[in-house]
Amino acid sequence: MSANMKRREFITLLGGAAAAWPLALRAQQPVIPVVGFLTSLGQNERPNLRDAFRRGLSEVGFVEGRNVAIEYRFAEGSPDRLPALAADLVERKVAAIAATGGGASVLAAKAATTTIPVVFTTAGDPVQQGFVASFNRPGGNLTGISWFGAQVSGKGLGLLRELIPNAAVVALLANPNLPEAARMISDAQEATRSFGQQLLVLNASTPREISAAFATVRQQRAGVLYVGGDPFFTSRRQQIVALATRDAIPDMYANREFVVEGGLMSYGNDVTDPYRQAGFYVGRILKGDNPADLPVVQSTKFELVLNLGTAKALGLTVPDSLLARADEVIE
Repeated sequence: MSANMKRREFITLLGGAAAAWPLALRAQQPVIPVVGFLTSLGQNERPNLRDAFRRGLSEVGFVEGRNVAIEYRFAEGSPDRLPALAADLVERKVAAIAATGGGASVLAAKAATTTIPVVFTTAGDPVQQGFVASFNRPGGNLTGISWFGAQVSGKGLGLLRELIPNAAVVALLANPNLPEAARMISDAQEATRSFGQQLLVLNASTPREISAAFATVRQQRAGVLYVGGDPFFTSRRQQIVALATRDAIPDMYANREFVVEGGLMSYGNDVTDPYRQAGFYVGRILKGDNPADLPVVQSTKFELVLNLGTAKALGLTVPDSLLARADEVIE
């Protein structure tokens, strides 16, 4: 065999081996798990909640872009989009789904899959809502975090009454499309009944219905307004606070974002904590834990936020006892 032929054979063999190297290297690379993040919120709404979720994942050793990928699906405040978004994540064959932003996203994820683990965040009772069999033993492919936000409306109304004790009529703005709304209304009815007040329940699920609800508040001469926790209301907080300011009605909310916007006060959960815990649970599932064996976490971190500037504009004097209990005071 000539020297030239040997050289050609060597180059051919070398080229074939080099072509095979990338395939071999790719085969050795670990597969990065993909997590679905389903929410009824908009892409630009409350990014701090997604940050908290990623923080929880990192506590178990998973960092987005390094050893885990996250597929985000935003319903942009339209719950009717959630079933298709959940089905898309199932088709994507994600390793787990975080169902957030209200019970509607949990119901959509639950209907879309019985095999992919789902970690939810909910303000309602997950057993009553049919998400899990029990708190200690969820029993299926769902588990998650509940902060019972739908059950703190009575406490919020009690705090509002300390500030405005003579309000005879309390207006409650609720979204009938929210699965947790029924329990929230029930708790508010019980609270106002014990206070000797009348509860005026106003339903709204569109911007136009919100404006119409405020017209009813004026007509019925409600003394105070309580706005129930709801992702849609949060997305419309500028509209709601502007209307309350226009009508000079003392307003109480479940989320601090409204008070930052100019609302009077809020009492509810620090929702970033449940989102962090949801990320932590997703991380545990990625490491092999079974959702059926992970107890539902009950988040108990609440916060009272007051806006003194708004109180002054309304001619209200905030009692020292209420100020002392506030977790945050906005001047």
